Amino acid sequence: MEREFRRYKTLAESAMAQIDESALNHAAPGFDNSIAVLVWHVSGNLKSRFTDFLTTDGEKPWRMRDEEFVARSVSRADLLGKWEEGWTVLLNALAGMADADLPRTVTIRSEPATAEQALYRSLAHAAYHVGQIVYIAKAAQGKAWKFLSIPPGKSEEFNKQSR
Repeated sequence: MEREFRRYKTLAESAMAQIDESALNHAAPGFDNSIAVLVWHVSGNLKSRFTDFLTTDGEKPWRMRDEEFVARSVSRADLLGKWEEGWTVLLNALAGMADADLPRTVTIRSEPATAEQALYRSLAHAAYHVGQIVYIAKAAQGKAWKFLSIPPGKSEEFNKQSR
């Protein structure tokens, strides 16, 4: 589970690294959220869900979710700092868990779930927004985009090399 979370974190970071700072603050055409907005949302979600993950409701009273979606203009340093805040809380929570914790009951917005279900829910949520971040970054880069996985038309070459 931790490996998958880290994989999505790295995917978003690799996409964000390809674009200039101003592109972090602009939404792609036909898209409401910028990368900065998505980073604020993912970070807020991870901090809320994984602060005292096994003992308190995942929707903390101090979280201001609606404010995460306010358009903003931030520096790359501020954006990456906010990004790390959320991921640090998640990764610290995961480091403190054992397999025996997975069937424990946790709550998110007063709804019970096993810790395992909550982790899968959070992974899917992060993956969804990482996909949006990649989409916006790719739109901003256009033809200069460097593919984060196997480039189109290169699958056969990749498969030969990995055998």
